[in-house]
Amino acid sequence: MSRAARLGLLISCIAGIVLSDVQASLAEHTVELLWPAGAPGAKGDRPEDKPSLIIYLPEKERANGAAMVVCPGGGYGGLAIGHEGHEIAKWLNSLGIAAFICDYRHNGKGYRHPAPLLDAQRAMRIVRSRAESWSLEPARIGIIGFSAGGHLASTVATHFDAGDAKATDPVDRVSSRPDFCVLCYPVIAFGRPYTHRGSQQNLLGPDASSDSIEKLSSERQVTAQTPPTFLFHTAEDNGVPAENSIHYYLALRKAKVPAELHVFEKGRHGLGLAVNVPGTSDWPELCKKWLTANGWLTRADR
Repeated sequence: MSRAARLGLLISCIAGIVLSDVQASLAEHTVELLWPAGAPGAKGDRPEDKPSLIIYLPEKERANGAAMVVCPGGGYGGLAIGHEGHEIAKWLNSLGIAAFICDYRHNGKGYRHPAPLLDAQRAMRIVRSRAESWSLEPARIGIIGFSAGGHLASTVATHFDAGDAKATDPVDRVSSRPDFCVLCYPVIAFGRPYTHRGSQQNLLGPDASSDSIEKLSSERQVTAQTPPTFLFHTAEDNGVPAENSIHYYLALRKAKVPAELHVFEKGRHGLGLAVNVPGTSDWPELCKKWLTANGWLTRADR
């Protein structure tokens, strides 16, 4: 075989491997619209007007019946759907947790409050309403959010309802309350010195009322019914200061809601799984231990 032929064969083999990897990656998840008949307040029929749920189910032998809605960050102006979405979903699958990435509307798509909250609440209801078909336990469905996605997750955790038993849509009949919550370097407080101004403006606009700032400041909305929460932040985070997590933790503590907070020394904002960041890279294992200790990773029938 000539050198050129051997090179061509090598290139073909590499291309085949890459294509196989891409196909495998694409096969890992499915996508469904949150609102097949059209999202409330939709401004058109563009892709950005159609929020969706990206579904990652764990291998059957690993699945434990738990699920989490994943809210990537992006300052309510975009979505960091790679390292705060797909990578997180795969990590959750490794724990046996079904993951549902919420591709929600935001200012970058032309939407402000309440669109992101409506989308995330809808995601919670969809997962719970279809728990049986996905082999999930409806009382072990949580939410995880990063940065502005952490704000969205905390908003879902503090603004929920039991569902409308008379609703024509069966999805609307179930609760939107998460059973547990994980917040990663979250935006929490609005109208404070440590507020992430970009997130506040993208969500509420430049002339937000004091009432809307109050209602969307999650630390001021915590009650005894707020779900148990795991939080992590870093001291070096200059984008969203650790005071956001600290004040939310203190509000949970005051309301006697079980909570665990880790503030690590090292790491910039937006770390995702924080691979290779000294100390901070421990957060996924610490979160796993918290989930395990609280029974979220153990099936009721085991």
